[in-house]
Amino acid sequence: MTTIRQRRVGKGTEAAEDQPSEETNVKPDGKILPDPPGGKVWNILSITVGGIVAISLGLLTSVYVATLHENDLWFSNIKEVEREISFRTECGLYYSYYKQMIQAASIQQGLHGLVYDNKTESVRTINILERMNVYQEVFLSILYRILPIQQYLEPVYFYIYTLFGLQAVYVIALYVTSWLLSGTWLSGLLAACWYITNRVDTTRVEFTIPLRENWALPFFAVQIAAITYLLRNHLQPAQQRLTLMAVFIATFLFSLTWQFNQFMMLIQALALFILDCLDMLPTAKVTWLYLIQISGLLLVCVLQFFNSMILGSLLISFNVSVLIARKIQKNLKKGGLLNRFGKLILHVLLVLCLTLLINKFIKKILNLESDEHIFKFLKAKFGFGATRDFDANLYLCEEAFGLLPLNTFSRLSSTLLFYVYGFVLFLLTVAAVIVAFRNLSGSDQVHFKEKMEEYTVTLKPDAAYSLVHTVLFGCLALSTMRMKYLWTSHMCVFASFGLCSTEVWKLILKCLHLYTSQRTQVIKSNTPNTAVFAGSMQLLAGVKLCTGRTLTNHPHYEDKNLRERTKQIYQIYAKRSPGDVYGILRSFGTDYVILEDSICYERRHSRGCRLRDLLDVANGHIMDGLGENEPDLKPSLYPRFCEEIKKNLPSYTMHFTRVFQNKTFHVYKLAKHK
Repeated sequence: MTTIRQRRVGKGTEAAEDQPSEETNVKPDGKILPDPPGGKVWNILSITVGGIVAISLGLLTSVYVATLHENDLWFSNIKEVEREISFRTECGLYYSYYKQMIQAASIQQGLHGLVYDNKTESVRTINILERMNVYQEVFLSILYRILPIQQYLEPVYFYIYTLFGLQAVYVIALYVTSWLLSGTWLSGLLAACWYITNRVDTTRVEFTIPLRENWALPFFAVQIAAITYLLRNHLQPAQQRLTLMAVFIATFLFSLTWQFNQFMMLIQALALFILDCLDMLPTAKVTWLYLIQISGLLLVCVLQFFNSMILGSLLISFNVSVLIARKIQKNLKKGGLLNRFGKLILHVLLVLCLTLLINKFIKKILNLESDEHIFKFLKAKFGFGATRDFDANLYLCEEAFGLLPLNTFSRLSSTLLFYVYGFVLFLLTVAAVIVAFRNLSGSDQVHFKEKMEEYTVTLKPDAAYSLVHTVLFGCLALSTMRMKYLWTSHMCVFASFGLCSTEVWKLILKCLHLYTSQRTQVIKSNTPNTAVFAGSMQLLAGVKLCTGRTLTNHPHYEDKNLRERTKQIYQIYAKRSPGDVYGILRSFGTDYVILEDSICYERRHSRGCRLRDLLDVANGHIMDGLGENEPDLKPSLYPRFCEEIKKNLPSYTMHFTRVFQNKTFHVYKLAKHK
């Protein structure tokens, strides 16, 4: 840990980067002494051994998750269609585009099919490359076609082995980050071991392989490792340029592979903003990181055919606002405690107002509404008023978007990870508060420094960033269970760093001194190739993957028109007349509709969170079952469609003919009235 040293009165508050670090041998005249020959040999040996251990652990993790996947599904012993069915919900949708590119007559035809896709949403032609983050599937399919491996390796294995291989990159990045923070590769070894032993809470790659986060998180970990190195003092210009390039590449790949990239990087930008305001990071490096985030997102925007949702992201608005506010308040880091505290409050308010104004302006110009469901969800989740919005309630009632279950902590504690993490977190938080107060107060008189030199609490920039990073992503994980994997992996790094860092132990001594989706398949041979299917989002992703049939809706929810379409399709589970439902389905070109008993008679969620309840409330109807209803809700004039259709009444059979049923699914063919 590098000391945030006391500053002399009248000097700037930023830590100078041209001073030698406390780990360096320094002569009284300020010249840096060279390391002894034996030290260089030891450093080379240590780096070599540490590097070999890192690569070995990464490969071991890759083989381990591949073995878990094989043992769970007997993947090598099941049929191709069964392998595809194992890619559940949205995973199947993403894999279908890889399959589509592989099966295309040429790469050009495959790309044309994605840019002008009329199979994913009926009655609409959409640009998949614009709407979804599937460039990784495109790249992988092209790679598979040009490499001479077709006769040795099936496409599905090339796909899953690539994802499992990225786990090696993930573990190595975590290992390196912990090593950089602590100064010893033993810390990296511990971080990797904790990641593997806590895999239930650190990754779900073995059973949700094509999920976007499994592509993105390894690159995010690489980015964090590069930022950790960038925040070290005394980097040579060439080292700094190479590190900035590594940060940019990792940021770009992370942004390209996950639709939630902007929200994750917004949290990262908030961490940088907090630390910069408290004078705990070099402002020049923070500015570079802001610009890298903006440029990375803009490059992705170009590749996604100028996706307006990216241009209207809060991240771009926030980063631009910070840079503008900094120009307006040039003397932000000068003055005493009260003076600086007042300036800091004004700075935060200025950045907040500018962010909202810029974001509102961009969305107004672009007429952007693709991400409004996310803000409605956040508003309802954090108690800023109840909502009847169907999309927001759909998220609120999903377990994955609920609070982090308490049993997570018992599992993490069983490997001692959470205990160590909690202790290190408490210790470094106290240190950060002391350092931040000292930086703001400017209590840097020479006599005070000389008196307290032995007991000075210090925190170096990379450790400070890691602390705020883990706190903010911890808050995200506690509020939204699906995002816990961003926190728990970094928890392994943070805990191992604290346990193995000599600087942390010096600080201690100083202180002492004073979730399964059902698998299903609609049989190919019984429906025309041009048939259009309607049903639940999760099921239809599998239908597209396994049959190639056209869908009315799908799980990629980041589009307002699609959300409205899904709400309309879901009227099959509402209290609507057969004529109304038929008219809705035919308006989207539907030929077949699949009804699921698990949704129609759902018991997994409590009253008010079942899909049928959300639809009833959205339609202004009283919900089923015992319990309270809002006073303005009224009884429906019609019974629930998914229940009543099974009675084969004339009013239903004139529109719908049942063509398949089992214990879970009922497939109906729609009549084609003139």
